[in-house]
Amino acid sequence: MTALTEPIDIGGVTVPNRLYRAPVLECAGNGPDAVDTLVDELEPTAESGVGLVFQGASIVTDRGGCAAPNMTRVHDQSFVARLERLTDAVHDHGGRAFLQLAHGGLRSMATWHAGYRNRHPDQRQLAVSRPPWQLRLLDRAGLISLRPEVLTTEDVWDLAEQFGRCAGYAADAGYDGIHLSAANMSLVQQFLSPFYNRRDDEFADGVRFMEAIHDAVRDHAGSIPLVTKVPAETDAPKFVRRHLSRADGLDIAERVAGIGYDGVVPVEVSTFWDMSIVRGAFPDRAWDASDLQADYASVFGSRLRARAVELLNRWQARRFDHEPGWNAEFCRAVRERVGVPVLLEGGLRTRADCDRYLAADDDTPAADLVGMARPFYAEPRLGARLLAGEDALCESCNNCTIPQVTGEPGRCRTPSIVREQGRLAEAGAYERNSDGK
Repeated sequence: MTALTEPIDIGGVTVPNRLYRAPVLECAGNGPDAVDTLVDELEPTAESGVGLVFQGASIVTDRGGCAAPNMTRVHDQSFVARLERLTDAVHDHGGRAFLQLAHGGLRSMATWHAGYRNRHPDQRQLAVSRPPWQLRLLDRAGLISLRPEVLTTEDVWDLAEQFGRCAGYAADAGYDGIHLSAANMSLVQQFLSPFYNRRDDEFADGVRFMEAIHDAVRDHAGSIPLVTKVPAETDAPKFVRRHLSRADGLDIAERVAGIGYDGVVPVEVSTFWDMSIVRGAFPDRAWDASDLQADYASVFGSRLRARAVELLNRWQARRFDHEPGWNAEFCRAVRERVGVPVLLEGGLRTRADCDRYLAADDDTPAADLVGMARPFYAEPRLGARLLAGEDALCESCNNCTIPQVTGEPGRCRTPSIVREQGRLAEAGAYERNSDGK
């Protein structure tokens, strides 16, 4: 049986235990307080004993590509150099820090955020191919706005090179590894997905883009560990006929491991940006918040459109299963076919679930590491309690996520959990034991 507290190597870097903070929005931006915000957000996680801390999706270009407000850009070498404060802080507590590199493509704010479009009227979205008819139909209905800029072959090579440059900046700033955002409707998923990718050049095979990114990372950042999400679009709506099956996901995982990626994070997702990303309960409290109503209207274009999104959100909350470890079977199948560490995330909330998916018993373990994301909004020092055998407080209510479309930071908004977190803090529950566990 593999214990949560055992160390593991990822691409030659030793992670002190099998628990990781999965990528999630820090809402730090790039302003004068950005580094302070990131340190305040991530250092407590490392201090609590979490072995691996992923800084959430960070955009590799100087404009466009942000899928949500206040995402951090890492195209500027001088800005990334300042993040050495963050990596030093994580290292001081014995943890490892990986930076997730991303671009939103058609998921970018220019597509769905009315207020953003008003402020950036000339901005276009990078696109793998002409957008699918379903998105074009939504565009004609006025529910989204498409101004796609389809990447040429040369553009794709340049973008891969930009990923590599940003990885080099991160390595110089002390990051221990790179995480490629290749799911949740990111641009990389759009390259992989037959729903989006109708190209007729070498990048008609989306893994070729991942290979180009891998090679660029090696050119700029040497042997730094490189992990990636691997999507299977098993939650695509029935009207989407062309999508990535689980078999396709298994093939992608095998191929990227063969290319030289040092770890994979298999995830079952949709072809759209929907509740398959943050499964859980419908967030009544967040949608009803009186202080956010005007902001929702500004984001979606009107109060009526905000209401339509809310209703869609309610339907999706019922549609997507959110049993703990919903990616486990996909991860287990991948783990049987690759020789690199497999990372599992998706609804894990208890120590028992963490142990179960790491344990061999009679079957193959589902994963080599287990991660959580939203629970750290409620308990920044959650690692101390998990490593001590306790469970996360998070109830997957999603009241932390919906307000982020307005630029609100990620924080728990459920009073009972906030109160319990305060009680536990006063009782010293988030202090690490003398042995570091």
